[in-house]
Amino acid sequence: MKKKLKVLFDNLCCSVCRSGFDEDSITIKRQEDGLLVVNLSCAKCGKNFGVAFVGLSDLEVKDESRIPLEIQEGPEPITYDDVIDAHRFIRDLDEHWREHLPKIN
Repeated sequence: MKKKLKVLFDNLCCSVCRSGFDEDSITIKRQEDGLLVVNLSCAKCGKNFGVAFVGLSDLEVKDESRIPLEIQEGPEPITYDDVIDAHRFIRDLDEHWREHLPKIN
């Protein structure tokens, strides 16, 4: 799996030491159906680049060295007003904040 994920970071390098990312740069934190939570860090200098949520499909890839990537249309980009609205929402949560979480069966 790390080999497949490495393709996503092939054209990137560490902003600190300019070293390329390899399979050792990726740590899988959590794996569920159709979703991976991964952490990216530089294997050479240790700079941590944070966590990413990677959606997976049931695509079969014959040549695992290259995975076809699809550009997906998504919602409009987040605006400054969206961030301010989210801040106000979180700031104003009271003791009933759990009511806003989805129900887990």
